Amino acid sequence: MDLNRVATFLRVVEAGSFTAAATRLQLPTSSVSRSVAKLEEDLGIVLLERTTRKISLTDAGRAYYERAREAVAGLDEATLLAGDAAREPSGVVRLAAPPELSGKLAHTLGAFVRQHPKIHVDVIHTARGTELVGGQVDIAIVAGQLQDSDLIVRKLGVSVHRMYASATYLERRGMPRTVADLARHEAVLYRGNSGQATWELIGPRGSESVKVQGALSADSVQFVFEAVMGGHGIGLLPEQLLSCISASSTLLQPVLPKYVSTGTLQSLVHASRHLPKRVTLLRDFLSQHLVSCERAFERPSRPA
Repeated sequence: MDLNRVATFLRVVEAGSFTAAATRLQLPTSSVSRSVAKLEEDLGIVLLERTTRKISLTDAGRAYYERAREAVAGLDEATLLAGDAAREPSGVVRLAAPPELSGKLAHTLGAFVRQHPKIHVDVIHTARGTELVGGQVDIAIVAGQLQDSDLIVRKLGVSVHRMYASATYLERRGMPRTVADLARHEAVLYRGNSGQATWELIGPRGSESVKVQGALSADSVQFVFEAVMGGHGIGLLPEQLLSCISASSTLLQPVLPKYVSTGTLQSLVHASRHLPKRVTLLRDFLSQHLVSCERAFERPSRPA
């Protein structure tokens, strides 16, 4: 089987005519037509119905096109893989990550580009990285539960959130003493649902949940932080963020400090059969070197 004839047939179907395909392939129209006719002769079937104005796939042609397209795409990917393996990785990797990871991420990515000086990493800070993978970014780092997805997921660690409020808020509303008390307080919500959310907390008595409500909610952790600083309620804030802005965070007071909320920190890539080597290198590097707050959640054991 002549693969050039198969590739020509695919181009004709995609272009919609022999003339358009010939223009793209920079070949005479007669050569393109002859190549497809020879393929049909080799296969013993008619692939295309031809009229003076257009072409259309026969049923057999449609079935052959679908399978042939997959096979040729696989060969193209194999060629790219071989090229990647033969040369030093280079190019741009686009990464989406939550803003609260910016401090640690800057150090981690700095170490990565020192190891791979021909790779440039372009970072977008957003909490909606899942929506961008495969289009605007190559890799997304996300925290929390994921909806069913075709993306390839790799766990990076655990993110830890603790509750904080400003002194002015606590003077006005008082300090909660139990998890149940939180239901009677104002909460600044991250991705709340119509002003409500359920906080899943881990504390001395194990897992506890409480329904909270508040007048402010946002999909930005920075917004939640600023609103809590402004005295508008109690917020669940990630330790990564507070470690990066320690000077400001001293103005906040911990609420029920023995309780935390945890979520999984994950990397996502598109479920493509071929990922450029620069993308897989960065994904693997993040898995090995991006230290999450999992260590912060662990408490050192007391000496015997």
